[in-house]
Amino acid sequence: MTIQQLEYILALAKYRHFAKAADACQVTQPTLSSMIQKLEEELGCKLFDRRQPITPTPTGVAVIRQAKEVLYQAHKVKETVWEEQHSLKGTFIIGVLPTIAPYLLPRFFPQLLNEYTDMDVRVIELKTNMIKRALEEQTIDAAILARVDGLDDLSLTTLYYEQFYAYVSENDPLFSHKVVKTTDLTNGFLWLLDEGHCFRDQLVKFCQLPAASRSKKAYTLGSIETFMRMVEHDKGITFIPELAVHQLTDQQRRLVRPFALPIPTREIIIATRKDFIRKSLLAFLVERIQQCVPQGMLRPEPTARIV
Repeated sequence: MTIQQLEYILALAKYRHFAKAADACQVTQPTLSSMIQKLEEELGCKLFDRRQPITPTPTGVAVIRQAKEVLYQAHKVKETVWEEQHSLKGTFIIGVLPTIAPYLLPRFFPQLLNEYTDMDVRVIELKTNMIKRALEEQTIDAAILARVDGLDDLSLTTLYYEQFYAYVSENDPLFSHKVVKTTDLTNGFLWLLDEGHCFRDQLVKFCQLPAASRSKKAYTLGSIETFMRMVEHDKGITFIPELAVHQLTDQQRRLVRPFALPIPTREIIIATRKDFIRKSLLAFLVERIQQCVPQGMLRPEPTARIV
C-alpha cells in the first residue's frame, strides 16, 4: 500500500469517473485503474462498484475515510519540516467569501504571486457554511471570512474591520439623505444577497429588515456587483463593504451613503483548524493583508457596532 494509491482512491471517490480521476492525479487512466486494482487485491476486497455511476462499496467508504486521515497526517509531516524551515513551499488553499474576494484579493494577491514565484497559493470562493465544512474536511488550509457565531472550534486571527455602506440610486428618496438610518429602509426596494451570505444576514439582523421578498422575486442569486449596476441604472438600494468604496469612481461615489450611528461593521478574520501547523506562513499572509488595507481599518471605530 502506498500514499499514491490512497490518493488515487480518493480521486475516484470524488469524481466517480476513472478518466476524470486520472486527469486530476495527472496520470493515465490505465495507470490509475491498475494501481487501484492492486490495492484491492492487497486488501482482499472491492473498494468500488464499477457499474455506472462508480460508487464506493461499504468497505470502500470506511477505507476512504481512513485514507483521508492518513493523507492528512502524511501531509502534516511535510508541513512540519516547512514550518521548521520557515519555508513558503507547498500548496496552500484559501477559501474566501464572495463578498470579500473582489475587494481584498486585488490589493495583495497578484503582487504576492509575482514576488514569491515558489509559492503555490490557491483561492476558492465559498460561502461561510461551505468554508466551515471545507476546513473540517481539510480541503482548504485557511479561510478569510467575517466573524460569525459557530467558529469556536477554529483558530481565528483578526485581519481588519469593515463598515457597511448603502448604495442608493438617484431616483430613490434616500439619495437626498446624507446618512441612512435603519428606519429609512423599511419601505424601500432593497437589492439583497440570498440567505447564506453572512454579509446579507448581518445587515438584515442589524437593520431589522423584512425578508426583502420584492428584491428576491426580481432577481435571484445576485452579487454585490450586479446589484450595484441595478442601482446605477436607477432602481433601489443595495449595500457594499468598505473596501468596495475604495474601488469606485467619483461618479459612483455620489451614490454612497454612510449609516447613521452606530455604524454596522463586520470583523474580517482568517481561520484555520486548531491543529494547523504552518504558523509562519499564516503570520506572513496576515502581515501582507494588513499592509494592503487602509490602516484605519485595522481597529474598529469608536462609533462602530460589530454585527
